Amino acid sequence: MRWKALHESLHGFGAPCLLLFCVILALAGPAMAADPALEKALESMDPSLLRGKTQAQIRAELPLSAAYRDETSPLEEEIEVLVDGEVRAVSIVRYLSDLEIMQYRGDVLWTCIAAFLVFFMQAGFALLEAGFTRAKNAVNICMKNIMDFSIGTMAFLAVGFHLMFAGPEVNLFWLGETTATQWGFPFWLFQCVFAATTATIVSGGMAERTKFHSYIIYSVVICAFIYPTFGGWAWGSLLDGEGWLESVLGVGFYDFAGSTVVHSIGGWLALAGTLVLGPRIGKFDAKGRPRAIPGHSLPFAVLGGFILWLGWFGFNPGSTTTFDGMLARIAVMTNIAAAAGALGAVATIWLVARKPDVGMTVNGFLAGLVAICTSVDVVGPTGAFCIGLGGGILVVLSVLFLERVFKIDDPVGAISVHGVCGAWGTMAYAFFGVESFSLTVLAAQAIGVATGFAWAFGTGMALFLGIKYTIGLRVSAEEEVAGLDILEHGNEAYSGFQIDPHA
Repeated sequence: MRWKALHESLHGFGAPCLLLFCVILALAGPAMAADPALEKALESMDPSLLRGKTQAQIRAELPLSAAYRDETSPLEEEIEVLVDGEVRAVSIVRYLSDLEIMQYRGDVLWTCIAAFLVFFMQAGFALLEAGFTRAKNAVNICMKNIMDFSIGTMAFLAVGFHLMFAGPEVNLFWLGETTATQWGFPFWLFQCVFAATTATIVSGGMAERTKFHSYIIYSVVICAFIYPTFGGWAWGSLLDGEGWLESVLGVGFYDFAGSTVVHSIGGWLALAGTLVLGPRIGKFDAKGRPRAIPGHSLPFAVLGGFILWLGWFGFNPGSTTTFDGMLARIAVMTNIAAAAGALGAVATIWLVARKPDVGMTVNGFLAGLVAICTSVDVVGPTGAFCIGLGGGILVVLSVLFLERVFKIDDPVGAISVHGVCGAWGTMAYAFFGVESFSLTVLAAQAIGVATGFAWAFGTGMALFLGIKYTIGLRVSAEEEVAGLDILEHGNEAYSGFQIDPHA
């Protein structure tokens, strides 16, 4: 994700006329003010852009950074102007014009709408995970999705946002300095829904056998510490921070909308969790061969997948945080990658299993969506198709490989969809997202991917092992067989229907 500074978006309307620049320059110093050409320009200036103040007075009102700006804050620009045939490079400060204020308000509105769409992905995750798991655990799945967003919001508010974006001597705990202006709120909200998404990814991989109170604890740690720390390394400069990955090898690690920062981090955490938990009872036979544990509602899973596809139109286009023409281009590339992912997955599973499996197809378009996040703002239709298609093929092979070779039980395919395909999409930037292939760019992307894996898997193992050997991570065998809904929550998802506890 590359957020644009506000003043960059304002330039889209064109700089004010040369006359205005000359007028403002006239106020910057006595020598320039004495220039007859500037004095003449002063007579016809628009006083509303200066409000009767000197450059020194306006400059004193400049916010700390563009992220703290609102529609009343002045704007600083580096410009070149022609005065009496001489080109002068200067820095001027002015207030926003009416047109620029409307652009600013559009940026705020679009960023909020995009955040709302990403929030709606929680409903998609709930339906997807519930559909891919058994009826006796549906309430537990729903409760986890409610709590990871609620807990994630508070953890990110209290600690995570500060760790991810604060610079030296800047306080972002409990929103901190962002409350001083309007832009801080949409910026925080968009980042918050991303943090909650990371925690939700983990819940799918660890479904049907995790203690609820243990789930609450690790969700807090993920949203308060694990995700924000890596996010700061990759995206810290979007506010006041400075992430070391942003300048690695001189070209920087690139991840526009979070193939690695959000998805792979969640996927590698899920990998650590599933390894510590172990497989569900009955997943593997005595010889270690995997057995299918069908989900109780594939229509739920498909509906959840479509809701996630819709939410991705906020996830990717919203990462611009600007209300401009890039939105449609990014949305189109997002859609192409998703469709290609579905085609890649259905073709692959059809060849392998001789049947066009609907669950794999859903994971295929989700894999395409995950993979395209890194370079969705810079690729064309062919690049989007190739990245999405590769994700769809890869997710099927990854699910089968992890299950058959490593005996990993991932009920929803979270590790493959988010971890593996997130890594693929991040690396694909070096091939499809740049004008010409560069080993340096490829190496920078590889460093980001490897760092993300080491950080998320390493901290995840420490976290889950710590929980396992203290309060416990996995429910008892009796509770797992009976289902988590009754014993953990005292509820049934389908009251009045008899559910086989051994199913």
